[in-house]
Amino acid sequence: MIQKIPQPVIDVLKALREASFEAFVVGGCVRDLLLECEPKDWDITTNAKPEEVQTLFPDSFYENEFGTVGVKVVPFLKDGKADREHDIVEVTTYRVESDYADKRRPNNVAFTHSLEEDLARRDFTINAIALSMDENDAPIIIDPFGGQEDLKKRIIRTVGVPDDRFNEDALRMMRAVRFYAKLRTTSKQAHLPGDPKYLGIYEPELDNWIIEQSTFKAIQKNAIHLTQVSFERIQAELSKIILSDSPAEGIDMLQKVKLLKYILPELEEGLGIGQNLHHIYQVYQHNILALKYCPSKKLDTRLAALLHDVGKPRTKRGDGYRSTFYNHDHVGARMSDIMLKRLRYPKAIVDKVALLVDNHLFYYNVDEVTEASVRRLVRRVGLENMPDLMDIRIADRLGSGTPKAKPYKLRHLEYMIDKVSKDAVSVKMLKINGKDLMSDLKLAPGPKIGAILDVLLSEVIEDAALNTREHLMNRAAQLDKEHLESLRSMAKEKIEEKRESDNQAIKKKYWVQ
Repeated sequence: MIQKIPQPVIDVLKALREASFEAFVVGGCVRDLLLECEPKDWDITTNAKPEEVQTLFPDSFYENEFGTVGVKVVPFLKDGKADREHDIVEVTTYRVESDYADKRRPNNVAFTHSLEEDLARRDFTINAIALSMDENDAPIIIDPFGGQEDLKKRIIRTVGVPDDRFNEDALRMMRAVRFYAKLRTTSKQAHLPGDPKYLGIYEPELDNWIIEQSTFKAIQKNAIHLTQVSFERIQAELSKIILSDSPAEGIDMLQKVKLLKYILPELEEGLGIGQNLHHIYQVYQHNILALKYCPSKKLDTRLAALLHDVGKPRTKRGDGYRSTFYNHDHVGARMSDIMLKRLRYPKAIVDKVALLVDNHLFYYNVDEVTEASVRRLVRRVGLENMPDLMDIRIADRLGSGTPKAKPYKLRHLEYMIDKVSKDAVSVKMLKINGKDLMSDLKLAPGPKIGAILDVLLSEVIEDAALNTREHLMNRAAQLDKEHLESLRSMAKEKIEEKRESDNQAIKKKYWVQ
């Protein structure tokens, strides 16, 4: 195990020890080492004061009130940029914390000479293990709270009294679920509603991770305190759950411990909401399973898989096999926009998720859909986003209990997308541009040029053969005779007419069969 500690980290440990200080790697890196995983960062704890650490390591910085010194070392982390000058090993003085008035930050931080006191302030037993080496480079493990045993038994348990830990920092409740999702092993087998093995219901699973019962109950009891945590911090933990190897189980566990209502309450609206003849699962279960089977590892695509049917409860009409959810894709897109903005996600992620949710019901039947309809879909979604939209469709299918992820018609759609990928689906892909209209037709600069190009694009999308300079210039000369408002109406009518045609096909397929 010592051999797996990178040399720059060993050098920092030895420098502290040779200066007569204690020094241990601690926290997540020790947990990962014991689990035979590769740590992504390295933390050291020591009885040396920050000033003493800086004296030992002149090329370091100390810009916080928690006793953490950033020691610059030669690059060794695998995820760093190739051209970086250094990596950072964080060296923190043993400390104790008290008086968490806002359930986020300690009011008082004091240094201590006791390693056990330092470990006692940490969140979970599996993160409260310290590791160093003696003069003969043999491992020294300090584990006062049974973290190694919990690692063996795959148990997430707080250090000390759970209520105390969660009242110190309410975000630790989400961290418990994040570790549950990150560390557990998962299968791709779906379980039907009512099956006790369904998606992380709180029952011990053979050879898998669980949240220890008193810790589990304490999260339920203190869940409301999550409202005192900033949305930025909540978002960061949620993203780690979504990107874990067991994201569906993680989200479902958030619901079981009563945290989900303070994070994505709209998702809970699907609890108990039955669907129609196209689905064997209720809405909430289907959304969770879509996330489970989403083939993408991208955050925005996984979020879209989770939220793709979030609008169904608000659009449901009727009950039983003939119930309908007309417009749930558009309603869900607006809801996704609101939800992710509330969680302070970057605009690019918010827009991408809303786009995928809004378009996840694209209609495609090999014998019915034309190249023009595929071009309209590509224009609406963007060629660069089509693989992600396909992943949403696959997630939707598998999350509905359909055994085949990509049937022939989806493979045929991929072929069609590739076939039309060079066709014009945006104004900039037309064989003429605004400068051509001004130079050849002597049109004055202004909004009319854009309106003419929009009409031309709508016509070229329907018939790609029209995208020639000669045809477009002749057609533009004809359109120049129209008024601006007339041109805008023409473009809009063409788009809306075809969109309604596509929508009717979707409606026929999904709601009224």
